[in-house]
Formats: sequence, structure tokens, C-alpha cells
Amino acid sequence: MITISILVPVYNVESYLVQCLESIKNQTFQNFEVICINDGSTDHSLEIIKKFIALDQRFKLIDKSNTGYGHSMNKGLAACQGEYVSIVESDDYILPNMLERLYQIASTNNLDVARCNYYKFSKKKVSLNNELIDKIPHNKLIKPLNSPEIFYQSPSIWVNLYRKDFLIQNNIKFLETPGASYQDTSFAFKVYALCERFMFINEPLLNYRVDNSGSSINDKQKMFCVCDEYQEIVNFTKKNLNIYKILKFHIPVLRYNCYRWNFLRINHNSRKKFLKIWQKEIIQDYSENRIQKNYFGRKKYLNVFLIKNFPFIYNMLKFFIKK
Repeated sequence: MITISILVPVYNVESYLVQCLESIKNQTFQNFEVICINDGSTDHSLEIIKKFIALDQRFKLIDKSNTGYGHSMNKGLAACQGEYVSIVESDDYILPNMLERLYQIASTNNLDVARCNYYKFSKKKVSLNNELIDKIPHNKLIKPLNSPEIFYQSPSIWVNLYRKDFLIQNNIKFLETPGASYQDTSFAFKVYALCERFMFINEPLLNYRVDNSGSSINDKQKMFCVCDEYQEIVNFTKKNLNIYKILKFHIPVLRYNCYRWNFLRINHNSRKKFLKIWQKEIIQDYSENRIQKNYFGRKKYLNVFLIKNFPFIYNMLKFFIKK
């Protein structure tokens, strides 16, 4: 029986793919399958995958037309035969003991999800991810709903090991919006919202590439896709009233953090359009009693007030506002 299924979504990553797949092949833990989902690549990515398949029967291929990340990931999830599921982005690479370490803590503690830390790297430097590390419980069995700080991490779905039955039983899938990006956002949220047994270890076991200009997160034309993800999050929580009760005041803060990052990096005309959507969603939050000042903090709450009532002022002051 296969223990771990590793999903590798692939789209025009010939420059990085060999390093990625080699890092998987050379794992200290060897009982795995690698499902490479080629999403209509037009470079030599498909040829690289076929070379690995020819040399190692654990490597498998799903070759399809370009239908987007969400559809690719759902096809991969449906094909998994392992007890656990891992996701490795094709422009990243993992440390030799990543699978062994995550499987060790997941199986020992009967986890739904095990998570590790990671390095951020580029051609110029490597740095350890320090995002919220001091606030997230380490080496401790927890239920994320009891520790909402876990939801404030970046989605980073590729540093988790998921129990496959947990994903299946809860019908956790990716949105399949064609041509979309940010589709890890609602997926990660649902994972943590439904997870009963979670553990984080502060060991960096993956190298996350931050200088891939072809990454979808760097495509400024796709910034509106994140709005679909947050609408899905709101819809999902409303269907799960216990989850909604616990997280309803956190969702607008999570959205604010995400939207502000997007807002600051897009062009002038796109900002106006994005701001209108943002304003509409904040108004809806107020009407449904999801805005609480103490969850935002004073500065962010002031900014929410400006976006709701005076978006043109917020747009004028955007680079002077620190949060």
C-alpha cells in the first residue's frame, strides 16, 4: 500500500522542474507515489516528467489541457492512492527528510494535518520564514478552531501533510474557476476549519521560491480571483454554523490583510475597480455584523472605516497608511 501521494501541479516550469522532482526522488522516506499534473504546458515540462517516469515507476502523469490550477489539483486528489497527501509546487524543492518527518508526527499523533516551516529563497538570498512563528503553538496537538491564529498564516498548502480520508470525508476541494489564481486560499481555510487534530513543527523542510516571475501570484491581472476565494469562505462558513460563530469576526480581518497586499501592487485603474469590490464586501460585513473593532486593532479599523465611507481618501493615502 502506498503511504504518501505527492501532487505536483505543472505549468511551464522547465527551468525548475528537474530540481523539484529530484528532491522528491531523493527522499529518505521512499513509500510514495508522485502524481505530476501537467496543465497544458507549452515548454519542455512534459518531456521532463516523462523522463522521470521512465526511470522510476513511482512517478505518474496526468496530462490535460490548460484548465487551471484548481481543476488540476482536484484531478490529482481524485487519483491519489496514498494514506496521506502532500503537495509540492513545481518551482520549489524539498529537503531530503521532509516526508519522513511529517509522516512521523502525523502517524504518531493520528493527525488530520501536519505542518512544518520553510525557507524562502531566490537567486540572491535564503531566509527562514518567520511569519507568526512566535504565535503558533509548536509540537502541540491542537484543533485550529481553538487557536484562530493558525488561520492568519499564509495558506502555504505545500508545507502540510494531509490525511486523505480527512479530505474525502469533508469533501475539501479546490475552486475550479478557469484561469484563476489564489485557489489555495479557500482550500487552506476549509482544511483548518474542519481539522480536529493538527500539529505544527518549527522545522524548515521546504524551499519556497520567491523569484519566479511566472508564478500566478505575481500575475497582477489575476488579483480579482482572490475575491472569489473569500466569497467561497463566507459561503462555506455560513453553511457550517458552528464554524461561522467562531470565525465570523476573523474573516474580515483575514480578507483585509490579503486585499491590502494585492491593492498596493496593482495599477491605478485596477485599484479603483478593486476598491469598489472591497468597499461592497465591507458594507456587507457590517450589515451581517462581522466587523468588530477589537479584532482589527485601531489602525486597521480606521482603514476599514475609510474604505467603507471614503474610498477615494483611502486610495489617496494608501502608501502613507502603514497597515
